Amino acid sequence: MPVAVVTGGGSGLGREIAHALAAAGFDVTVTGRTETTLTETAATAPAGQINTAVLDVADGEAVAEFFDRLERIDVLVNNAGRGSRPKLVHEVTEEDWRKVIDTNLTGSFLCAKAAFGLMMRQDPKGGRIINNGSISAHVPRPQSIAYTASKHAITGLTKAIALDGRDHGITCGQIDVGNAATAMTARMSDGVLQADGSLAPEPTFDPKVVADLVVQMAKLPLNVSIPALTVMATGMPFVGRG
Repeated sequence: MPVAVVTGGGSGLGREIAHALAAAGFDVTVTGRTETTLTETAATAPAGQINTAVLDVADGEAVAEFFDRLERIDVLVNNAGRGSRPKLVHEVTEEDWRKVIDTNLTGSFLCAKAAFGLMMRQDPKGGRIINNGSISAHVPRPQSIAYTASKHAITGLTKAIALDGRDHGITCGQIDVGNAATAMTARMSDGVLQADGSLAPEPTFDPKVVADLVVQMAKLPLNVSIPALTVMATGMPFVGRG
């Protein structure tokens, strides 16, 4: 049975992805900072079994210890992430900045680093890393400098991992999601700040679509790679943003 790890698996997209991978026959472990939400993810899985592990991806020592306990890993889904309240650049504190960057970027690097090493050592070696980017990896929202910078950096992280993994049977791709209907996007129906300063509601879509696409990526043979995939609610301001 192939082994998958989903970070940030206690809610939202992480929970949907974990459920879909378990239903597809993967031995899934979800990580996150809150034990109760992880337990809910495991308890509500419609099919398959899901293991849980409390983990802060920004804690390098804890990440290394977690991956050291694994015998192998076939798929890592770097999903853990956080946003911040809208602020103009000069209003963003160093603490605001570090909280977002430490989780979204450094956390993804630390997990990818540990998974990459295990994928090289295991027999048979190789595996797949899937990074959760964002529409914001392409075009920023107003007043979102830390989140936008973190997601632009994920694109570089993905490409660098893919290149380094090429000779070792390790692939890396990125899925950029726009407005999947989760708790994070619930406010969008009430209006979201636009580039022209107006507030406008934005459409969302079923996060199960994202989960199904991640499963498709995860099940590909390792001689096939999807470097980047964008999925979004039709009608959201992406191409025309700004």
